[in-house]
Amino acid sequence: MSNDVLGFVGVGHMGAPMAARLLNAGRRVVVFDADEAAMTALVGQGAQRASSAREVADVARTVFFSLPYPEVVQQVAFGAGGVIEGSAVRWVVDFSTIGPRTATRVAEQLASRDIAYIDAPVSGGVGGARAGTLAIMVSCPEPLFSELQPVFALFGKAFHVGESAGQAQTMKLANNLLAAAAIAVSSEAMVMGMKAGLDPGVMLEVINAGSGRNSATQDKFPRAILTGTFDFGFATGLAYKDVRLCIDEAEALGVPMVIGAAVREMLAITNAMHGGGSDYTSICRVVESWAGVEVRSPKAAG
Repeated sequence: MSNDVLGFVGVGHMGAPMAARLLNAGRRVVVFDADEAAMTALVGQGAQRASSAREVADVARTVFFSLPYPEVVQQVAFGAGGVIEGSAVRWVVDFSTIGPRTATRVAEQLASRDIAYIDAPVSGGVGGARAGTLAIMVSCPEPLFSELQPVFALFGKAFHVGESAGQAQTMKLANNLLAAAAIAVSSEAMVMGMKAGLDPGVMLEVINAGSGRNSATQDKFPRAILTGTFDFGFATGLAYKDVRLCIDEAEALGVPMVIGAAVREMLAITNAMHGGGSDYTSICRVVESWAGVEVRSPKAAG
C-alpha cells in the first residue's frame, strides 16, 4: 500500500496532525471534514480536498476515520454520501472512540460491501498525534494488522488486542476511564493539600516519587493545571462520552463500576459547569470551586 492514495475523514484536533504525518512521510492523502478551514490547512500542506466522505472513498483504497461521536461515525460510514458508497475503498481504519457495539455495527454494515473495518482507537492526545507517539489499539484479523503496520508506525506504536471489531474499543474505554479517574482523584488530593497550605509543586514532587504517582500528577497537573492554562488537549464533552460508553459497556457485560460511575458524574458536573468544549483537566476547577482554593504554582506558570 506504499503507493496508494490514503483517505482521511475527520481532520480536527487529532486527525489533522495525523494526516500531516502521512503527508510529511511523502504519502498522497485526500481529506474530508465538515470544517472547511480544517481541510484548507492540510491542502496547504499538499493534501487533496474532497467534497464528501464518498468522494474520499472513490479514490482511496484505505480510509482513516478520526471522528468525535458514534453517530457521526455511522453517518460517515454508511449514511447517505458515506464511505460505503465509494468505488475504491477496501479498508476503513477507525481511530475514533465509539464503543464496541457501534464498532460491531459499523463493521457489519461495511462487510456487506466487502469493505474491511479495522477497529483502531488511539491514546496519547494531540501532542502524541503530532509527535507520532500514540498508542494504537487495534482489533482486526492478524494479516490485516501486519499489512497496516508500516502506516501505523507513522502514528506511534500499535498493539494487536484482538481479532474482532469492538475489542479495541473496549481496551480504549478502559484506558480512558483510568485516565479520567486519575484526574478526578488527584484533583481532590491536590485541592486538599492546597487548602492545608502545602505547595502544589512540592506535592507533585513527593507524589511522583512515591506510590501515588499517575498520569495526571506526572503530566496533566504540571502542564495544564498548575499553570492555570487548562489546555491539555482533550475536551470535557469527549471525555464524558468515553466514560459514559465505558460504564454502559460494563453494565451490558454485568461488571459493576462503582468508582467508574463516580468519575462519570464528575465529568457530567464539569460538562455542565464549564461546557463540553472545555479541557477535561477542568475537573480540577470543579473541586477548586467547591473548596474555595486554586491549585496554581507561580513556578509552573513561569
